[in-house]
Amino acid sequence: MNYSKLVQGIFAALFTAITLWAVTFFVQMHRDLKALQAQQAANQRQLAAAEARVRMQEKYLDRLRHDPVLVEQLIRQKLGYAKGEEFVFRFEEEKK
Repeated sequence: MNYSKLVQGIFAALFTAITLWAVTFFVQMHRDLKALQAQQAANQRQLAAAEARVRMQEKYLDRLRHDPVLVEQLIRQKLGYAKGEEFVFRFEEEKK
């Protein structure tokens, strides 16, 4: 039996096994990377939406702080207040 051919065969099998393991490893890493990139994109979209909501709420808060007409309107709508010469009529809805 020729030992050099046996050693070459063992090295070829070992090389093939290592190559297959490396390919499998890198394919899995590539899949994980793609999943993480998709998650990052989704998170970026959620962040942009949240930042837009915060900007809208900050504008509304600024209006509440500096716009007395808006404050008066909200007090009238939410709390049912009226000016001295006005009357407020409240009607209860029938319970069914």
